Amino acid sequence: MTEIIKNRYDFIFLFDVKDGNPNGDPDQGNLPRVDIENQEGLITDVCIKRKVRNYVSLKYKFNTPFDIFIRQENILNDKIDSAIGDKLKERQENLCKDYFDIRTFGAVLSTGKKGAGTVRGPVQFTFSRSEDRVYQAEHSITRCAVTTKEESKNQENREHASTFGRKSTIPYALYRMHGFISVIDAIKTGFSEDDLNLLWESLLNAFEHDRAAARGEMSPRKLIIFKHDSHLGNARSGELFSSVSINKKVELPRSYDDYEIKIDKSIIPSSITLEEKL
Repeated sequence: MTEIIKNRYDFIFLFDVKDGNPNGDPDQGNLPRVDIENQEGLITDVCIKRKVRNYVSLKYKFNTPFDIFIRQENILNDKIDSAIGDKLKERQENLCKDYFDIRTFGAVLSTGKKGAGTVRGPVQFTFSRSEDRVYQAEHSITRCAVTTKEESKNQENREHASTFGRKSTIPYALYRMHGFISVIDAIKTGFSEDDLNLLWESLLNAFEHDRAAARGEMSPRKLIIFKHDSHLGNARSGELFSSVSINKKVELPRSYDDYEIKIDKSIIPSSITLEEKL
């Protein structure tokens, strides 16, 4: 592992979805999430973190120091209790060394027989929000196969036997997510330059190995990184984020080319390095 990061970072991640449901809401029949007041699309921070975790697990196959703590079928209490160390701080340090997602996002480790307190991660994501209102389209779908004998008998007299279902999509939406990386918290978890580069790589490849019929086409479009010269930062994150504007070229966007991305570099201090990926 390389040394712990020494610079604060803020970043903007732009990605889009076409004819898919990027993040269903279980409280609304799994419809795409929206802001109920203005109908702008929403994707939770947890959803994007899951995709980062999945990419890292595919690349490193759960081997330390890039193992994944929050994953399916993991019994968290067993992992916490197996951490070496008699003191809480020792157990926290060892868990951070082994698990990429604890080093990066933090974790609640206070359960189990021993417990290891709570770790606040240096990397934080906001909800992703679409640039425009989204339309929650619902589609009827049919299936010629049946699941039970009773269902088969009920369809014997029909000319074209089938069962019906529903599928929800968004025709098109461009999403914007903001992110923050704290040196203060990175020192506590051991978040390194290697971890940072892996984070960028994971975001840019988050959708490549997460394909599903329900999600349609999801693509990363731009990663805009603000690197501060100091560990505390050289400008407020809100000021940096306001330097990036997204304008529609057409009334009803249906592709990334229907938007224009502008960065006003005149309001970015010289003590901050701007990097664009993609």
